[in-house]
Amino acid sequence: MADLFTFTYEEKKKMAAQTAEILEEEIGLKGDAIQAVHLIPEIEEGRLTMEEVEQQYGRQVVRILHGLNRIQQLYQKNPVIESENFRNLLLSFAEDMRVILIMIANRVNLMRQIRDTKDVSAKMEVSQEAAYLYAPLAHKLGLYKLKSELEDLSLKYMEHDAYYLIKEKLNETKASRDAYIEAFIKPVEEKIKAAGIKCHIKGRTKSIHSIWQKMNKQKCGFEGIYDLFAIRIIIDCEEEKEKMQCWQAYSIVTDMYQPNPKRLRDWLSVPKSNGYESLHITVLGPEKKWVEVQIRTERMDDIAERGVAAHWRYKGVKGETGLDEWLTNIRSMLEHADGLDAMDQFRMDLYEDEVFVFTPKGDLYKFPVGATVLDFAYHIHSKLGNQCTGGRINGKVVSFRQQLKSGDQVEILTSSTQKPRQEWLSIVKTSRAKSKIRLALKETQVKEGLFAKEMLERKFKNRKVEHDESTMMHTIKKMGFKEVSDFYKQIADGVLDVNAVIEKYIEVRDGEKTITGDNQARSASEFELDDSKIAGLNTNLSDDTLVIDRNLKGLDYQLARCCAPIYGDPIFGFVTINGGIKIHRLDCPNAPELRRRYGYRIVKAKWSGKGSSQYSITLRVIGSDDIGIVNNLTSIISKDEKLVLRSINIDSHDGLFSGNLVVMLEDTSRLESLLKKLRTVKGVKQVDRI
Repeated sequence: MADLFTFTYEEKKKMAAQTAEILEEEIGLKGDAIQAVHLIPEIEEGRLTMEEVEQQYGRQVVRILHGLNRIQQLYQKNPVIESENFRNLLLSFAEDMRVILIMIANRVNLMRQIRDTKDVSAKMEVSQEAAYLYAPLAHKLGLYKLKSELEDLSLKYMEHDAYYLIKEKLNETKASRDAYIEAFIKPVEEKIKAAGIKCHIKGRTKSIHSIWQKMNKQKCGFEGIYDLFAIRIIIDCEEEKEKMQCWQAYSIVTDMYQPNPKRLRDWLSVPKSNGYESLHITVLGPEKKWVEVQIRTERMDDIAERGVAAHWRYKGVKGETGLDEWLTNIRSMLEHADGLDAMDQFRMDLYEDEVFVFTPKGDLYKFPVGATVLDFAYHIHSKLGNQCTGGRINGKVVSFRQQLKSGDQVEILTSSTQKPRQEWLSIVKTSRAKSKIRLALKETQVKEGLFAKEMLERKFKNRKVEHDESTMMHTIKKMGFKEVSDFYKQIADGVLDVNAVIEKYIEVRDGEKTITGDNQARSASEFELDDSKIAGLNTNLSDDTLVIDRNLKGLDYQLARCCAPIYGDPIFGFVTINGGIKIHRLDCPNAPELRRRYGYRIVKAKWSGKGSSQYSITLRVIGSDDIGIVNNLTSIISKDEKLVLRSINIDSHDGLFSGNLVVMLEDTSRLESLLKKLRTVKGVKQVDRI
């Protein structure tokens, strides 16, 4: 663990004994863990093998030593130690929690021993690791004393002047601070106990490291830090009386001293997600000094002290419930000798749904279990993912389908000719990779579609065939394609022969032509409607049930002529002077004026049942002046049994015709279908409902 320093065998043995002492006295570990620590020098010096250890000391000791060895190998990859992910990786690697506890104890011991070392750079590196890695780990495990020691020692080595300045200032003010705490506590304790509340009150000076952090954060000197200590009131009462007595104590304190309402933290009414409960208030104590007071019960204090995340998450860092519960159990077991045997049954299942992998530079990334090399590539960069052909894991070449494992070092292999494929979506695990692949596929499809379209149009020109978009759409449909993009993709991929497509286009185009006598173009104004295509108008609307304002039925109503509503149109009713109701479409051109002037005569209306009546609508059609086009329009209407052409009026000028078609149909869905069909007729420029 201390590769930066060179120790003799005797020094290693001495260090091991010191680490074992910390484990036993300050953490509470016994048995196999202590034995494993004593054996570390023997293993490192080659005096014992793992097989010999197992024979002499058992599998559990070997398991701990294997865990320590895994961590040692992890260190050799030299990742960024400040990373939270790295702390999590350490935890995930150490399936036996005792491994992590040994590491923390070892680092505390090392920090104590390197005080006088001449290697300043090594001391600085070890101190940085203590601050960024081991102190947070100790905090997560509830080892608050060791955490504070690691932080203070790292500050001592890295910020020597600042450390000793704060230490001297604290020593200078210790007597007066102790006297102040006692003077503050005594009257408060008397009043609380006089109110019938059992409690004890204690004061604690904050660590040098936390004071230094506050000085940096607030950009002030030592004298500017007012909360050098905190007062904790711990109440002894039944659980059902907890809140009442805590607030009672709060009332007593704030009656005696002026509180700062902005500094009130009520985690009693709404506990933190980790279960932390307490009242925090800052009051103006004697000598006009601000003092932080924490009020909680014995039960709350026990949870706060034992709860692995009490301070960690209560500062606002989001934690993981599974981690909290698991580590709290571990902490509880460490404090009870009887529970130590159960340590062997615990395995690190905290991160069973996560893996942690490295880049060649040592950067660390987190992925879900099952993630592949391709996921890793897309996580780094979209271009890297799109051109990924495989990777190297720990120096070994693998497919991009290879699943990642914690501790893997991954390098991506690429090719400029590589392109994303549809089947990649089933290879990747992360949503990030999936979305990037879909985007790349879409972009590729668009590029290929444009290329195919340009190629097709060029072939049309070469063969001197006029290209019409509506006929092209018919051709694509005739060839069995539901999506235009699929059609152009097959052209781009060479599946479809362009010449065959053009032949099919000519066939469809010629099939749409109407043969009229000598096949000469005639004006659309010459069109005469065959009487056989006109059906009688059924104006009986009684078979539709019209509901007005949901409650009114059987009223006299008419369909307004101005907008000719049909079944399915959004409608409203307008009460006329004679008492009848006229039904208008919501988008009727007269609707705004009716609502503005006669808003009180507007009633809600809706269609009920099914549209079985025939409603009259008028369509405005504009197209090239050709009788064949009009014949095609009427042919489309006559072929549909549920459509009836009532009348048609054609006018032509300047090479265009315009006409009004009066059609009988059942509902809006039928209307939409008809409009789509008419708009696809070659030569038709515009079709609108009027």
